[in-house]
Amino acid sequence: MTAVAPVQAFKISDAATALQVSIDTIRRWEKMGLIKASRDEHNHRIFDIDELKRVQQKTSGNHLVNNYRILESKTRYPVTCIDLFAGAGGTALGFHNAGISHSLLSEIDKNASATLINNSEALNLGWSVIAGDVAEIDFTRMQADIIQAGFPCQAFSYAGKSMGFEDTRGTLFFEFARAINEVRPKIAIGENVRGLLTHENGQTLHTMIDVLGELGYSTAYKLLKAQYLDVPQKRERLILFAVRNDLNIPAVFPRERNYFISLREALEGCPKSAGQKYTERKHRIMELIPEGGYWRNLPDDLQREYMGASYHLGGGKTGMARRLSWDQPSLTLTCNPAQKQTERCHPGETRPLSVREYARIQTFPDEWVFSGSTGSQYKQIGNAVPVNLAYHIGRCALAALGHISTDETMDVIQMLVRK
Repeated sequence: MTAVAPVQAFKISDAATALQVSIDTIRRWEKMGLIKASRDEHNHRIFDIDELKRVQQKTSGNHLVNNYRILESKTRYPVTCIDLFAGAGGTALGFHNAGISHSLLSEIDKNASATLINNSEALNLGWSVIAGDVAEIDFTRMQADIIQAGFPCQAFSYAGKSMGFEDTRGTLFFEFARAINEVRPKIAIGENVRGLLTHENGQTLHTMIDVLGELGYSTAYKLLKAQYLDVPQKRERLILFAVRNDLNIPAVFPRERNYFISLREALEGCPKSAGQKYTERKHRIMELIPEGGYWRNLPDDLQREYMGASYHLGGGKTGMARRLSWDQPSLTLTCNPAQKQTERCHPGETRPLSVREYARIQTFPDEWVFSGSTGSQYKQIGNAVPVNLAYHIGRCALAALGHISTDETMDVIQMLVRK
């Protein structure tokens, strides 16, 4: 799917008149992540009228075209990558689909590493997978153009301990840095959660940039929203793009598109698979929630029963008893679709999303098989980088290395953050 420059860019009031909807409707679409505004020369928010029409069609139940697909290049490039903390292979598969080969994947979780090994063999990917602790790997004799690492994010997540470098998991960033120092790749790419931007008032991120600077790398970073990058899910990820200082290589990031892919498009024809089930009581509650609704849609007595002490606490708690919407991207997937705080109920059936539906939303192909228990499979998928998001990042790495041309789908940043 190739992004095209807007033909007709309208201010919000003009767009509302053209579509015969209220300004508040367009504002609501934007707030929900269904439409992306740009800015004109006067810094006014403007909207692509054609994309607004598509949003209007989707939200009104008019679904003429299904835009869901797994992005893949038919060309292989002479570029190698080492992938650390590879998980179930979301980033690795996305980079592979972009045309990049892997010289090594490292993953400590036994089920996730089995997922990597089994799929590599079944799909003839040719991956070399080390199942074990990255701290025990000697990188000094290895070569690669790129090192990529989705270093575990719990230490920097608002939902985690938020202890940063004091959390032992946070020190795994330094294993990423050690690999960079020993291999000396042209590019190093790190992925983490949005919370890294503000953790310890930004000091954690600055420390990481300083560490990379000491190794001779300049770093740029950008927060990417997956729902604007061919992923049917509202998921934000912070991407660090580090370049070796002796090379004249720019930092290149994918430019977010102005379209989105709905859950309806993603789940069309989805194969049946294992999945969690609700208890009888939970099913009784969730059956009363309308599409796109949450606990506030329950009668007050059931709100009090279901929410318990949380009923009296502040905040919207909009993830509780939440049923997804057919005509929007999914909310961010977690490691468990039936967690009380982050419910992910199927939009049309009263049940949690299945494993295969989880995989579709993360843009894994249907032939990608996950190892381990159902709970482990949910966890592997929920922790993964969406494959299509990784594809776009991989294409940007290829552009930075000069193997493909940069185009209107990419943002090139020449001035990098330096030590």
